[in-house]
Amino acid sequence: MTDRYTVISADGHAGANMETYREYLDPAWRDEFDAWRDKYRNPFRDLQADGRTRNWDDDRRIAEMEADGVVAEVVFPNTVPPFFPTGQLVARPPTERSYARRLAGIRAHNRWLAEWCGGPHRHRRAGLAQVFLNDVDDAVAEARWAKEHGLAGILVPTTPPDAAGITPIYAPEWDRLWEVCQDLDLTVVNHGGSGSPDYGPYPAAKFLWIAEAATFFRRPLTHMLVSGAFERFPRLKFVITEQGASWIPPLLAQLDGYHDQMSSGRIGELKYGDEDRLPLRPSEYFARNVWVGVSFPSPVEAEARHGIGVDRFMWGSDYPHDEGTYPYTVASLRRSFAGVDPADLRRMLAGNAAEVYGFDLDVLDGYAAACGPTLAEVATPLDGVPADSASPAFTRP
Repeated sequence: MTDRYTVISADGHAGANMETYREYLDPAWRDEFDAWRDKYRNPFRDLQADGRTRNWDDDRRIAEMEADGVVAEVVFPNTVPPFFPTGQLVARPPTERSYARRLAGIRAHNRWLAEWCGGPHRHRRAGLAQVFLNDVDDAVAEARWAKEHGLAGILVPTTPPDAAGITPIYAPEWDRLWEVCQDLDLTVVNHGGSGSPDYGPYPAAKFLWIAEAATFFRRPLTHMLVSGAFERFPRLKFVITEQGASWIPPLLAQLDGYHDQMSSGRIGELKYGDEDRLPLRPSEYFARNVWVGVSFPSPVEAEARHGIGVDRFMWGSDYPHDEGTYPYTVASLRRSFAGVDPADLRRMLAGNAAEVYGFDLDVLDGYAAACGPTLAEVATPLDGVPADSASPAFTRP
C-alpha cells in the first residue's frame, strides 16, 4: 500500500473514426459502406472538431487520464460504427432487414477494439465486444471471438419493449450465451442509454425519452435476477454501468418481498407455485453475481455503497463525455468520498474492477505511484465546485 490511490474507471468510451472502421470492415461490405458514409452526419458534440481524437489517440488519451489521476479503464463504444443510425448505446436494435449490415458494423468495431486494447497500453484497458440479441448463434460466436482476441467481456444492449423478433434476455434460450461467458470468464455488461420505445413523431417525444429512459435501461437487472440465469450459472459475472446505484437497494427490497410472498402460493389474486420461486432471494443473487459501474457518482450515489455492498461498487469517469469527471476527477472524489475508509475506497476505485475485468493491480499500482490521487487529497472535503464542469458529480446532491 502507498499513499496514493490506484484509480480504474469502470466507464470509459472509445472508438475509431470512419476511415479506420472501413479498414476493419469485411471487404464485402465496403462498397455499401462508402454509399452509406456519403449520407452520414456526426450526431454527437463530443465527436466534433478537436475533441474527437480523444476516442482513439493513445498519447492524448493516456496523458489526459494520467493528468486526471486515472491509470486504467473499461472501454465501452463511443464513435458511430458502420451502418448505425446513431451511437451504439442509444440506437434501437436492428430490424430483420438491417441486421446483417449492423452486425458487420459492430464486428468492424470489435476488431478495431481488440487491436487497440491489445496494443502497448494493454494493461490499462479492458475492452468489451458488442453483441446483438437478434440471433443466439451470432452472439455466442462473437463471445468466443472476444475471448480469443483478448477482450474482457461482452456488451449486451437493452431491448425496447416494442422491439419485434428479439428473444428477451430472461428467456432460457440465452443460456447458451451465459454458459459460454461463465466458462470463458467473460463478464456480461449492460450500459445505460438504450431500451426506450419509439415515441413517434410527436412534440413531446424528446422530453419523454429523457424522462423515461431510466425506466427502460434499468430493466435488464431485474430480468437477469429473476430469470434463473444466476441459479443455473453461479459463476456468471453481470455488470450494469452508468445507471446510478441509489435505486438498486429499494428494487432489491421489492423483489425480495415478492419472492417471500410467493412462498404462500399467492400474491393478491395471482397464484405461484414452487416452479415460479428461485432457491435464493434476488438480493442474494445480486450479492454473488452482479456489480455496478457507478459513473460520476454524487454524494448520494456514493452512499449507495452501503446498500449494494462496497464489494459491488466500481467507480467510473465516463471519459471523454461532457458529463464525465475529466478534468476534475480528484475534485469529484473529494466531493463524494471524503472521509470514506481508504480500504473501502481502494476497492471501489480499483480492486473490484480488477477482479471483475482482470486488471493486474501490481502493474497499475506502478503507474499510480506517479499520478494517482493521494489519500490526503481525497480525504479533504471539497469546498467549491468547478464552474466549467458539466458533470452530474458536481450538480447532483
